[in-house]
Amino acid sequence: MYLALLAAAYGATLGHFVPRAAYRLAVPQGDPPRDACPRGHPLEGWLGPPPCATRGTRWAVATAVAAAGLALTTGPRPELAVWLLLLPPAALLAAVDARVHRLPDVLTLPLAAAAALLLGAAALAPHPEGSWRDALLGGLALGGAYFVLFLVNPAGLGFGDVKLAVGLGVALGWYGWGILFTGAFAGFAAGGAYGLGLILARRAGRRAAIPFGPFMIAGSYLGLLLGGLAA
Repeated sequence: MYLALLAAAYGATLGHFVPRAAYRLAVPQGDPPRDACPRGHPLEGWLGPPPCATRGTRWAVATAVAAAGLALTTGPRPELAVWLLLLPPAALLAAVDARVHRLPDVLTLPLAAAAALLLGAAALAPHPEGSWRDALLGGLALGGAYFVLFLVNPAGLGFGDVKLAVGLGVALGWYGWGILFTGAFAGFAAGGAYGLGLILARRAGRRAAIPFGPFMIAGSYLGLLLGGLAA
């Protein structure tokens, strides 16, 4: 329980900084990050309170709950440190994609590299409950699957989703192929249900684009919870 409380405090602290960074990065492709808040006040740096006229409490709560869930299911194993370190950039990616339907390379590529390197270190620590080899293969497999989907339907899936899939595949692959498939399927199911809901509510057409990154991340989070419990 103490571990979960510490993780929640960590998640709440870092989640407090997500809105500022997300606001700065939520710009069209090719545009520089925002340097002023909605009211025109200059924004300096990436860490700090949310910009004015922007709510930040919900992100602190969400990341606190997510971090506590990881701690409860993973327990005091070395991979928990990896999941907690990957949580803030994943939350930031979800926030940016939800706003502008874009997954910036400045986040997706380091996320994939960090997942591989950190899990490599976790594999050398005492009592890991996963496989670094399977993690690397999982990144290749999920990234490759998304790349094929991108080639088949580039209008329905962005290349940013492909790069995000590599990092998520590394994390899910740590627990084996069953968790990899579960996390990937959960992301597709959640995204499909959301799109169908929009169509039924007549808020979007069949060809309307939706931000898929948040659903990929949510599905992977579910997979990590199940992997931690199974381990």
